[in-house]
Amino acid sequence: MSVSGCNHASTPRAAQGPEVILASKSGELHVQVELARSDPERQKGLMFRQSLESGRGMLFLWDQPEALKFWMKNTYIPLDMIFIDEKKRVVFVEDNAEPLTLTQRGPDKDTQYVLEVPGGWARAHGIGPGVEVRFVGCD
Repeated sequence: MSVSGCNHASTPRAAQGPEVILASKSGELHVQVELARSDPERQKGLMFRQSLESGRGMLFLWDQPEALKFWMKNTYIPLDMIFIDEKKRVVFVEDNAEPLTLTQRGPDKDTQYVLEVPGGWARAHGIGPGVEVRFVGCD
């Protein structure tokens, strides 16, 4: 598997750019994402952003599962950090991570992907451990 972990789709939505689809109890939720695949991209993440629209986010990708920890250095907006395992299931959600902190956040188990979305989004949409996830158009 490539570092992207994403599949191409021939749907009109895929033409809009990469997205993460979460299978919530109320139906599928689509999040248009920017990708962070390289170390420099992952280190910068969403730093210095002043806003992030609902339905938008950043997907961090690794080649293999590992003990991932995130912080909010130079990040001005609260974010939800959704940690996803290699089977593409949510294993942990850090809700409304406090901006401008160096507190390390993440689960006590290995994960392979992290989806960052606006703070409060995961709770508002019922996203928690066990939710299935798909990636589309991320190559």
